[in-house]
Amino acid sequence: MTETLHIIGGGMAGSEAAWQAAQAGLSVVIHEMRPATGTFAHKTGDLAEMVCSNSFRSDDDEQNAVGLLHWEMRAAGGLIMEMADAHRLPAGGALAVDREAFARAVTERLRSHPRVSLSAGEITDLPDSGHWIIATGPLTSGPLAQAIQAETGAESLAFFDAIAPIVYAETIDMDIAWRQSRYDKGETEEERTAYINCPLDRAQYEAFIDALLAADKTTFHEGETAGYFDGCLPIEVMAERGRETPRHGPMKPVGLTNAHDPENKPYAVVQLRRDNALGTLFNIVGFQTKMKYGAQADVLRMIPGLEQAVFARLGGIHRNTFLNSPTLLDEQMRLKSRPHIRFAGQITGVEGYVESAAMGLLAGRMAAAEMGGTPLPQPPAETAMGALISHITGGADAKTFQPMNVNFGLFPPIDAKGGRRNRKDRYQAYTARAKTAWQGWLDRC
Repeated sequence: MTETLHIIGGGMAGSEAAWQAAQAGLSVVIHEMRPATGTFAHKTGDLAEMVCSNSFRSDDDEQNAVGLLHWEMRAAGGLIMEMADAHRLPAGGALAVDREAFARAVTERLRSHPRVSLSAGEITDLPDSGHWIIATGPLTSGPLAQAIQAETGAESLAFFDAIAPIVYAETIDMDIAWRQSRYDKGETEEERTAYINCPLDRAQYEAFIDALLAADKTTFHEGETAGYFDGCLPIEVMAERGRETPRHGPMKPVGLTNAHDPENKPYAVVQLRRDNALGTLFNIVGFQTKMKYGAQADVLRMIPGLEQAVFARLGGIHRNTFLNSPTLLDEQMRLKSRPHIRFAGQITGVEGYVESAAMGLLAGRMAAAEMGGTPLPQPPAETAMGALISHITGGADAKTFQPMNVNFGLFPPIDAKGGRRNRKDRYQAYTARAKTAWQGWLDRC
């Protein structure tokens, strides 16, 4: 193949799209504006930098839709999953990674690929010709976002996303906190003790919620509204929805026993998850926040075990822009008004690292197949990949379209004419059907 595929954005989706297209024989140029032009959340110029959590969520490919998506990406030779596996950290049943080592490894693999080159600099306009994938993610630069908006005529489709704080492990008081994964999940002792847990009694919880609600928060510019994605709500927004909401979400005490006081069940628990291979950094799970820095540190130090915490990074909030994909994209992820441009990743309306990379995988393969003269068939709707792309390119209601994680509710129902199954058996049936369908699709492609 002599034509070149251009990819704007070197995040999860752009990196995976480049890898898939290059492996298929295309020459690929990744256009990445960082580090010359930075963003609120990114700290480096590495490709596939993780800016929110360091977790790819559940790795269970028999009972969980995102675990199934992991399996499908591995089966397709996905770079993101290969590097995640190479740099994984103990995290119970989840796939968490050393984010810095992971991003460096992705960058090195792509830089060393003979058919991939990187071009530094910001792209500010939609290209008029050629073959392009726009994978600029939730922090698309202002000029390019304006160009997309001018082309699509769409109203502002922005919501606000928050990132969680990171604590230096040595500053956590382990005379109060203890190590344990929820329900002792994990195959090894290291995995079963992957999380650090901080217990709160009822009085401590109530005082924490009071402080959380009273703390100074980031405010929005006039005319902006905060439409948060429910899977990444700031902890204080949860509390605003009801004082007990955090205790039934990230602060739930179930599946945990306080090693220092096993007879007394905590009223609430704050969990911290390892953030790097050295085990020197831990992020506070589910504690995305829009609290201002000064107030944030004071409130978080009310958590037992974190009274002397030193933060490697405090939480923050950023704007997240996405397309109304059911209206604007065709089944091959092409912009209907300019079919030489595909979109991939979070900008398409999927949510999460894995989902973003998965859409990059499909976009890269679709572009390579089309440029080679043999367009790909659609991934089966019974697969995690197929369910996601079907949702964003027509399955969702365009009037209420919001970012979505992969979940079994997006899949065609199982046993439409059969009897009822319990959830465990039903999920296993979903995953078994998906694996067969995905492998069959790969064999045809």
